[in-house]
Amino acid sequence: MEYYLQLIVNGLVVGSIYSLVALGFVVIYKATKVVNFAQGELVMVGAYVCFALTVQFHIPFIWAFLITLAFSVLLGLAIERMVLRPLIGEEHISVIMVTIGMSSVLKSLVQLFWGTQIRVYPQVLPTEPVMIAGLPVAPVYIAAFILSGVLFAVFSVFFKYSRTGVAMRATAFDQQAAQSMGIGIKNIFAMSWCIACVVSAVGGVILGNINGINSHIGHLGLKVFPAVILGGLDSLLGAALGGLIIGVLENVCDGAARQFLGLGGFREVAAFIILVVILMIKPYGLFGTKEIERV
Repeated sequence: MEYYLQLIVNGLVVGSIYSLVALGFVVIYKATKVVNFAQGELVMVGAYVCFALTVQFHIPFIWAFLITLAFSVLLGLAIERMVLRPLIGEEHISVIMVTIGMSSVLKSLVQLFWGTQIRVYPQVLPTEPVMIAGLPVAPVYIAAFILSGVLFAVFSVFFKYSRTGVAMRATAFDQQAAQSMGIGIKNIFAMSWCIACVVSAVGGVILGNINGINSHIGHLGLKVFPAVILGGLDSLLGAALGGLIIGVLENVCDGAARQFLGLGGFREVAAFIILVVILMIKPYGLFGTKEIERV
């Protein structure tokens, strides 16, 4: 039982990172109806920028983290203005293909500047585990879970009560109606990309402090996609719960496969098996909006 409790705790930490990346997926989809397949590469870029500032430029971690967030905002603006704004009005498949191409470009740039070897962040938090309900939990795991929870609370308040958040919700509901009410649709698109880049960078920095980083972190975007589908592509609550659920199920299934079947590496495919089952039962996810078309 203790073995599985430890797997659940680890799964919640990994799931909280999945939730952050899933939030980026949902914010962009709600505003633009486009699935961003470069989300994992945005995680990778944020992780490497913070690593470079901390290790190569010897900037204290807190300041490096804040500079990384500022860089992520600028990156989101650059992507939206230079790459995606010229595609407004084009078919969604064209925009999706551009995000796929952008993921390859970002990965190539990271490999060009930092190579492909694993990079390790300097120790920021103590390594002595903290006992929670009799289970040893690393302080970095606790910090990751708390930070993810705080960010989700902040964005929930932002979307519900702030003027910009309400404008983003209105745009997601009906772009034409929002534009007729004086809402700048292009500004909302830019804001959604900035938010996606920021939450992805936070996820990348958290992941780097736990496991280190390399150029394959970009695959995280595909691993998070089942969490997005589970929660619903247009639901912020779904992104949070979907990430946690996938993180726990992935960890527990992998642990069970190792214990009872002697199979390793099941973690890499567990999320996609869950994805197939989800699509068979609930095609729109737990909290997704069901689209009804009348002919």
